[in-house]
Amino acid sequence: MSPFDLFPLGQPAFVSNPIDRAAHLRFHDDKLMALESHPATRAYVLYRDSLLVKREGDRVRALLTIDEALKAGANPGTIFLGLRDGAAVFGMGMSPAAAEALAGRDDTTLTELRGMAMQGAVPPEQLGTIAMAKSMVSWHQRHGFCASCGTKTAMREGGWKRECPACKTEHFPRTDPVVISLVASGDKCLLGRQKQFPPGMYSCLAGFVEAAETIEDAVRREIFEESGIRCAEVTYYMTQPWPYPSSLMIGCNARALNEDIVVDHTELEDARWFSRDEARQMLLRQHPNGLAGPHPFAIAHHLVGRWLHGTETAG
Repeated sequence: MSPFDLFPLGQPAFVSNPIDRAAHLRFHDDKLMALESHPATRAYVLYRDSLLVKREGDRVRALLTIDEALKAGANPGTIFLGLRDGAAVFGMGMSPAAAEALAGRDDTTLTELRGMAMQGAVPPEQLGTIAMAKSMVSWHQRHGFCASCGTKTAMREGGWKRECPACKTEHFPRTDPVVISLVASGDKCLLGRQKQFPPGMYSCLAGFVEAAETIEDAVRREIFEESGIRCAEVTYYMTQPWPYPSSLMIGCNARALNEDIVVDHTELEDARWFSRDEARQMLLRQHPNGLAGPHPFAIAHHLVGRWLHGTETAG
């Protein structure tokens, strides 16, 4: 199955999530404990940017029983993600020592999540729930102490809150908004590349939304800061959860007011205008100079693809 089949236009990774979050159950420790011991309960186990999987012949299975997860070294603390088809699904992390102990094992292994998703090793419909687990596990690992008094905090409400036993401050997981934009000027679109991109790859420009800033203003600011291009109309397309570690990509289109590019080399290695024909060749990996666009896994691919299909409102 090709990446275009895995992630058709308008359906990047992590946006499909069939889980019922069942938030009312987070407040009942007794019910959550009962769910953990139920034979139908499953868990996703994350370590940094990798997913714990069981190898079964030529395939891998990411949805593990609680017993399988614990035997592989997952931490006993579970995060209640919700219900799928009536069965509970939890997220679990693991320690560096437990991750190292998996080295050399053939049956159970840690595999980099992004690569697995791009190759279709994990069904796309599971990726949204895995993104939940990854974001939440990462948050707990990075926020174990109270930001107000420094005391070690405790997990509460099925993992959706941490509470300080000393000053009683409540801490909640955060999501960082990021704008990512397809900027167009007539029949050309603006794409840039960062140094860490694969050779020849260009993508849409992106950046974090700042405090007290609208999405539209964030788009205009980021595009101007990185490329010197000023934008007029900004229109919203769609969002994509991005669990690296816990962002929400806000896809937008914008119309350029000028075409003279001034690259901020602290942010980008290069930025260029591309014609529709070039952009189409790049998405299909058929550009004569070996240039490539973003993978269908990412919302940037869908922003470019939508522009090529002429269904965006700006440009």
